[in-house]
Amino acid sequence: MPYPDTGNPRPAASWWPWIVALTIVALFAGIGLRAPWPADEPRFAQVAREMVDSGQWLFPTRGGEFYPDKPPLFMWLIALFYGLTGQLKIAFLLPSALAGLGTLWLVFDLGRRLWGENVARSAVLALVFTPQFLLQAKGAQIDAVLCFWITLGCYGLVRHFLIGPAWGWYAASWVAMALGIMTKGVGFLPVLMLIPLAVWRACADGSGRPAWRLRAWWGPVLMLGTLALWLAPMWLVTERVHSPELLAYRDNILFRQTAERYAHAWHHIQPWHYYLTTALPGMWFPLVALFLLQMRSIKRLWPSSAALRVLLSWVALVLLFFSASPGKREVYILPALPMFALALAWVWEQVPLQGRRAAALLLRAALLLMGLLLTSLAAVALLAPDRLPSRAADYAEALATLAPGLLLLGLALAGIVLLLRTRALFEQLALASVLSWLYIGFWVWPTIDPHRTPRAVLQQLERRLAPDAEVGMLDFKEQFLLFADRPLVHFSYLAPLAEQERSAWHWMRAAPARVLLVPGHLALRCFDLTQQRMLGQAHRRDWVLLDAAALRAHCDGAAGRAPYRYVPVNKAVLP
Repeated sequence: MPYPDTGNPRPAASWWPWIVALTIVALFAGIGLRAPWPADEPRFAQVAREMVDSGQWLFPTRGGEFYPDKPPLFMWLIALFYGLTGQLKIAFLLPSALAGLGTLWLVFDLGRRLWGENVARSAVLALVFTPQFLLQAKGAQIDAVLCFWITLGCYGLVRHFLIGPAWGWYAASWVAMALGIMTKGVGFLPVLMLIPLAVWRACADGSGRPAWRLRAWWGPVLMLGTLALWLAPMWLVTERVHSPELLAYRDNILFRQTAERYAHAWHHIQPWHYYLTTALPGMWFPLVALFLLQMRSIKRLWPSSAALRVLLSWVALVLLFFSASPGKREVYILPALPMFALALAWVWEQVPLQGRRAAALLLRAALLLMGLLLTSLAAVALLAPDRLPSRAADYAEALATLAPGLLLLGLALAGIVLLLRTRALFEQLALASVLSWLYIGFWVWPTIDPHRTPRAVLQQLERRLAPDAEVGMLDFKEQFLLFADRPLVHFSYLAPLAEQERSAWHWMRAAPARVLLVPGHLALRCFDLTQQRMLGQAHRRDWVLLDAAALRAHCDGAAGRAPYRYVPVNKAVLP
């Protein structure tokens, strides 16, 4: 489809390849330079590690215990790269980085086919600057991969209904939804796009060729068939073995973590307006600002573009879907971001230059302010570190190391606004984002990594205990399993702390030479914490060692489920 003549200048072509290249470098910057960090990254990395070590991929385990909180596809991807590279520090970040790259390509290609290359470039550049996108693409949470599958699902539906017919892409969209569900339960979200498509698009294009035919029903069949590749073996093995642990895993992953978690969430409870008033203004800046500033243009363009109506209506439906659940987190709405960026990029390209001035001035001022703030923070860290907030005292040494780079970054952001003011707005924003993430990946991550791991605590543990000493843990992070060079015993992540404590008491009574590693803040009834031995700090907690001298004479209640003993196959997997 030819690019419409809007009278707006085409962005300078010479900058586009450089920004694309820097974006790719930024996506992979820092991989291999840090360990998985709490809260979620160590969990997924450890589950993937156990898949490779045990050869058991169908039922994910965490410390030897079944992990029923998330479907397995994301952990499969980490495990695949771990098996290929042999380096968990590389493997755990690769799926998100590749998913981010794939999402950018999908947005570019769809924008180019719908509205031309100018819109495609603007959409990609705006997406690169929006904080939530690269924040997730450079982490090892599930949501970047989920975002890729959902974007692929939307891409296939739009290719078929708005550009096609393209029955191959229609089929691909349903397969992508299935893979999204196998990543996280909400992977079906592209289905919501069928509502605005049914309202505004009876035909695929102006030729009158119908996009809605009887064979469209094969889409859901393809989705169910793809899901069956995972669900059928899992269900059959569960029924054959019929152990209480496997039955609990099946019921948890299929019911409790899906419909029950949506309707009766037990974590992250927020008011209905949380996304509109709290999450979107920060995580989707500057797109939310552009949306508000261009409301008149959107209203004017709304009747003329079915694609605009479909994309923005789908984003609204996704926000409504997540707002209806009492449990809300900022990352839940990430899958709607690429289509939102694409729709607003088209609106932006239709606005005459004089209509862009207010938005451009606001965003450039925000970028300049950000540069000045970073420069000021770096100057304080270098010249007057005692004036930093008290919470920064724990990272004084790291801040001193980071300050020179932070100073350079702040000056670079200010220079982008002041010295490159003739460049297109989105080029400036994307360049600022890419430089920031290059600094984070190559400088910040390696510097603060020692402060985000329990390496020092476990090293102190090894100095104090004999190699054959048995160590149990209460209320600990999966990072301890990743860094451990010895077997560790835990008492079920899924059990309440009181039950874990009773099980630990009985376990230590059975062999008094055993010891227990616990956070120092726990209020325990079965152990005398005055007998604790301090080991060090990790995850902002003091970690202490309890031996037989800390056992109280009695502990009310029977022991819970049997302890889980995790034996690392490959020691020092994260040196």
